[in-house]
Amino acid sequence: MEKTVAGVSLGSDEFAAGIRADLARVEQVIADGIAEADGCVIDEALHLFQAGGKRFRPMFTVLSGRIGGAPSDQVITAAAAMELTHLATLYHDDVMDEADTRRGAPSANARWGNSIAILAGDYLFARASAYGADLGPRAVGVIAKCFGELVTGQMLELKGTGDGDPVQHYLDTIWGKTGSLIATCGLLGALHGGADEETAQRMYRIGAAIGMAFQISDDIIDISSIAQDSGKTPGTDLREGVFTLPVLYALRDEGPEADRLREILVGPVTDDALVDEAIELLGRSAGMKQAQATLARYADEARTELAELPESEPRSSLESLVTFTVARLG
Repeated sequence: MEKTVAGVSLGSDEFAAGIRADLARVEQVIADGIAEADGCVIDEALHLFQAGGKRFRPMFTVLSGRIGGAPSDQVITAAAAMELTHLATLYHDDVMDEADTRRGAPSANARWGNSIAILAGDYLFARASAYGADLGPRAVGVIAKCFGELVTGQMLELKGTGDGDPVQHYLDTIWGKTGSLIATCGLLGALHGGADEETAQRMYRIGAAIGMAFQISDDIIDISSIAQDSGKTPGTDLREGVFTLPVLYALRDEGPEADRLREILVGPVTDDALVDEAIELLGRSAGMKQAQATLARYADEARTELAELPESEPRSSLESLVTFTVARLG
């Protein structure tokens, strides 16, 4: 039996089978919830869900539930709410980014237009809220707080740094857009899995650290990867004029190579030769090493928090997840 999901080793056959069964239930809950929509909404709302994905967030939620104890219907509901929230943000992101594709398929905005894509995302947010209501008043508040953090992260990205510190702005942005949602997965999974408050808050912190690490690793991969290895086109962020952590650190460097990098990175880089040159300069820069050190710091934060939990297969699986987040750079 395959014992890994999204790069995470799930331990024994029995434990792996249990997690896979949990994730299958999450898929069914999401599909059933969307199927309740009016016919004019269903195809659009199902579009990204049916396109697939790693389902990282529901997996983190159900693993957090196992930290608390036995699997429960409420953990499955929480995982569905979190994945629906994530999917909703993708619809909205694609509109703002004017993206043509998502997960290897035409984006909803490319297929149906911006208005339909926005409304489809809104519908998924509504379904997530309904599942939150099923979980009780505290979950409603937790999910509402997460909604606010997601919106704030996106607003930060759109408004730009201004006169502030670019690195801190980047970290604040990815906390809102990525870290806050994964942290919420940990909190809701643990709470509804039967964990005490201290453990639930620890899972929130673990999710926050993993979320930050995962986004930083994605940004490093965008610069350092080979296309066929990562499945992504290297330099996508540079082409879009998005300066991620390795770039921001590198632009602080001194010397001829840093000066040349600043000449190239005055905005979106559309020339392939300039993209290649920028990637080569970034790969040699101290900024890349600083970004990797920041990634390692967040991974260490997650490991330190995990070490305070009793030894168990869920803890081992989460440790595997942290290792995978860092190891996929190599």
